[in-house]
Amino acid sequence: MNEFTWLFLAALVLMTGIELWLSLRQSRYVDTHRDAVPEAFKEQVELSAHQKAASYSIAKGKLNRLDNVAGAVVLLLWTIGGGLALLSGSLDSLGLSETVTGIIFILSFFVIGTIIDIPFSWYKTFVLEDKFGFNKNTPALFFSDIAKQALLMIVIGAPLIWAALALMNGTGEHWWLYLWFAWMAFTLVMMWAYPAFIAPLFNKFTPLEDEQLKARVEGLLARCGFKSQGIYVMDGSRRSGHGNAYFTGLGNNKRIVFFDTLLDTLNEDQIEAVLAHELGHFRRKHVVKNMVVMAGLSLVSLALLGWASAQSWFYTGLGVSTESSAMALVLFMLVIPVFGFFLHPVMTSLSRKYEFEADAYAASVSNSEDLISALVALYQENASTLTPDPLVSAIYDSHPPATLRVANLQAGQQ
Repeated sequence: MNEFTWLFLAALVLMTGIELWLSLRQSRYVDTHRDAVPEAFKEQVELSAHQKAASYSIAKGKLNRLDNVAGAVVLLLWTIGGGLALLSGSLDSLGLSETVTGIIFILSFFVIGTIIDIPFSWYKTFVLEDKFGFNKNTPALFFSDIAKQALLMIVIGAPLIWAALALMNGTGEHWWLYLWFAWMAFTLVMMWAYPAFIAPLFNKFTPLEDEQLKARVEGLLARCGFKSQGIYVMDGSRRSGHGNAYFTGLGNNKRIVFFDTLLDTLNEDQIEAVLAHELGHFRRKHVVKNMVVMAGLSLVSLALLGWASAQSWFYTGLGVSTESSAMALVLFMLVIPVFGFFLHPVMTSLSRKYEFEADAYAASVSNSEDLISALVALYQENASTLTPDPLVSAIYDSHPPATLRVANLQAGQQ
């Protein structure tokens, strides 16, 4: 152990402690407010629905706390516990080239991580979600998804890892800058390709057939000056009862996607208002701004990795003696979330600001009352609590609490 070991342990203990404290705080707050619907929603939300959301939130909190502790233990086993050293040593004994060994090492790490995560995913899907009436998944579909993800990991991940290792080993001390350019290019390509080539591997996307709704959506798009490659309905009900809508793609490959569950929950006025909100993210340049922020954080992270990977203490402090590009990448992927956790409130604050701006845009091109009623309906449909702990919400939630969103929309009507 060295100084970095103790710094890492201190950050991990602090992060895990804060996560557990906030989770318990959230559960207590939600439980305390479960017997009364907030005043702003009394006319729209029944007490039984409010209490279901409270129970769902508390149950998710229990599972998340177990997941947090298990995640911290697994992280320690990978690093200080010698897991990465054992995996690396067993692969080195095969006598393969450094690059091939590095690719297999990183892919093996991800595969093992996926296997470790299966019990939690299974419990969440077939116990927790099933208990509250959301699960529509089947064991066959569950494992089919895992198999497809593993195949994509190999087909896409192996060439990407090869490129990363080649840049790290062959472009000098500023390899991290070249890798950043490559990563940005890959990200843009994936944003363009995902809706057409990857998403259909997991879900069925069909063109919106409701001509009346389609006409309203196209009218809204025309008013907002937005062009899309198509309007699609996704069979979200195959796996879950939760509803959603989103934009995906880049350039001329942008798509509007509605979950079939959302179309069953909302009326046409509400759907138009929800879509107007999503359009607001594009019109207010939130997508571009997020890409710039992510690009900046990626550049800083890779520069930090470039420096840390040249320091022996970085490896020995995390329980390994083998210094290699592949090992540096895996170690960095493991520890950066620990230190990055403390930036979370800043990122969620920015996200909530964008949500308010998108709400304001939606109110300017559609009916704000329709958006309010849609938000309430979706909160009920997804059993999202209307009474989150304010501190927990400020740290974790990418969307403002329902009470603040509704109050903000109502204030804009005055």
